Amino acid sequence: MTIWRKTRVLPGMLPLAVVVLLTAGCGTQRAGDAGDAYRSARPTPSTPADFRCPGESSAPSAPSAPTAPAPQDRTGPPADHYAENHGFRVPIPLHGRNRCDGLAAVGRVKGALEPLRRRGDFAPDSVRGTLIGLGYSAERVRAYQNGSGVGFLIDIGVSPWCVEGTMSGDSTRAEAFGGYPDGADCEPPSGGH
Repeated sequence: MTIWRKTRVLPGMLPLAVVVLLTAGCGTQRAGDAGDAYRSARPTPSTPADFRCPGESSAPSAPSAPTAPAPQDRTGPPADHYAENHGFRVPIPLHGRNRCDGLAAVGRVKGALEPLRRRGDFAPDSVRGTLIGLGYSAERVRAYQNGSGVGFLIDIGVSPWCVEGTMSGDSTRAEAFGGYPDGADCEPPSGGH
């Protein structure tokens, strides 16, 4: 014959158990842990190699390797974490064939906008119309007044792939990039980390 018993839990035991589990330190990692030694012995994926694109006068510069943050000085003032906290707003660079395609798109955009710049036509509608005339989708081209000049953004729509720039009395500037780390399109995200 089997006898089943009900056991009682004292009223304060559950909160105590939760506190013990939370203070156990599960998931914490300190510099010098065995995990650090393992990670430093394992190879890390490298940045894709860039090569000279058609029409490019010199070979691209090698991207700088990411550096490990310096240990924080516990006796001095807290370190400035602006760059770390706003990294989500830094555009993703293009590499390889995408970089060459981006440089070609930038050349087409600058070439098409140069006649407007020489005429002094800094109307956003003129810039937008010119960019749409290059074959970019009207829904994906944005032009806006930027001081005495015009800013523009083209969402190419491929994985994302973007061209952004400005046109002023002095020059036309454009650059291609691959979106943003925490974004889904060519617009900088409003939040992230």
